[in-house]
Amino acid sequence: MCQHQPPCPPAESADRESARLVAHHPEQGWSLLCNGVLLFEDTGELLPDGRIIAPHRPLGADQVMTAA
Repeated sequence: MCQHQPPCPPAESADRESARLVAHHPEQGWSLLCNGVLLFEDTGELLPDGRIIAPHRPLGADQVMTAA
């Protein structure tokens, strides 16, 4: 699918989000990556095979709990 050099990571890989953008629609809250992954504004993903990856935003410093 990908014609870039070096090729974009496949949709099954852990670094799939680093693939190049093919289409970007911020007004609708989604982007299509070169590897076929739909990346949503809330960090959720839809993989080409139909699997759903739940949103995975990192916690902000004010949300991290540390042991005292």
